[in-house]
Amino acid sequence: MFGKLRVLRTPSLRAPLDILFLVCCIALTFDVLGPEIWGSGKTKDYPLWFWAGQQVLQGGDLYPSSPSAYFEFIYPPISAVLLAIPAYFGKLPLYTLLSLLNAVAWWMTAQFSNAMTGSGRTPGPWLFALPGFATVTFVADTFDLGQPNLMLLAMMLFGFWLLQHERPWTAGCMFALAAAIKVFPVAVFPYLVWRRRWASAASMIVFTGVFLFVVPAPVRGFQHNVAESTWFEGMVASSSEQGFGQRGEQNWSSVNQSIIAVTHRLTRPVNYNQNNPAKPPAYINLLDVSFKTANWIVLAISLAIGLGFTAVMPAQARVTPRSNAEELGILFCLMTVASPLARQYYFIWLFLPMTILIHRAAYDASAGVRAGSWAALAIAGLLMCLSIPVFPTSLQAYGNNLAATAVIAGALVWHILHPVSVAGTSSPTALQLRPQNEPS
Repeated sequence: MFGKLRVLRTPSLRAPLDILFLVCCIALTFDVLGPEIWGSGKTKDYPLWFWAGQQVLQGGDLYPSSPSAYFEFIYPPISAVLLAIPAYFGKLPLYTLLSLLNAVAWWMTAQFSNAMTGSGRTPGPWLFALPGFATVTFVADTFDLGQPNLMLLAMMLFGFWLLQHERPWTAGCMFALAAAIKVFPVAVFPYLVWRRRWASAASMIVFTGVFLFVVPAPVRGFQHNVAESTWFEGMVASSSEQGFGQRGEQNWSSVNQSIIAVTHRLTRPVNYNQNNPAKPPAYINLLDVSFKTANWIVLAISLAIGLGFTAVMPAQARVTPRSNAEELGILFCLMTVASPLARQYYFIWLFLPMTILIHRAAYDASAGVRAGSWAALAIAGLLMCLSIPVFPTSLQAYGNNLAATAVIAGALVWHILHPVSVAGTSSPTALQLRPQNEPS
């Protein structure tokens, strides 16, 4: 149905934009390694990754014995096991590898996203690079903080690429690995079930168990691995008015733009400056309901969004490469904001939805549709710009990135409800990117 797709292409030194990409990667890597080599050491999450890797190497505990205690490391055990390999060689090799993986993930994200738009068109170099320019601040955050969200995005895109090419068990393995590293990609599972991708869903269940329990056991010891179930209790099963998942000061503050956080800030008096004690308390609530009632509102909103998504999804018999791309774009929007914690760098996951909308804006047969698609992208871009520090923090508290995500998802919903009638524009022959030795 989706044809054969060639997406593997290495950067070419004959292509100016590829050179720009390499320069950006070198600069972002220097931001990571420079302080470690010439300064007092790289901060953010990098020292934590090294500590976690060393704990695995030395047989130490990753989590406290009580789920109510403070967790230094808040990720599943498999993450620490993977970090232990480069951590064995020291901080610099670890930090270098993480930066290299982010660079590879960035490159592959662009290739997969442009290849999975369903437009049947090969974009020119500037159009190909446009989603990268639009999301570069999110990429920079990912490099600077050392967060894996860009790598997880590449894994998920690879998983869907495999799924479209009839390799469901391998696709499920990729989804499972992403969810085992950082839990929020598990939101893809209900989609697989709804679309009756039974093999991928089964594969995801099996490999999630493998990654969470089997893989760490030989390294950590089975009993040690079981004893570390306090991670689930402290991270996944904890929720109160003070916050959830161990980072209460971030959960309700303006840095979190998930559906859960924004709904709570709007429906009950929550200090959106609580992540910065130097700032006075500030509130944006329109209502004053209890914590429990706010949770019911979150549940109602989430249920409405989920039902709405299933309602606009075309029947399997009417799925085309174009509608499938739009469906996946909406899914990635929802997975981004459905995560309980959605900080600025989480919105790198809008790369695929934005790429799809850019292709619609460039290639749709209707001039009106093209203009509307560009307008939606412009509105979303302006909303995202409200995160720039020159603007009041209250705009982030209201959920500017969440609103931008809603605009992009809404535009994709419009496209999925108004399929093109011209046969050539939704050809089942999928997009082929240029061969590896041809510059973009």
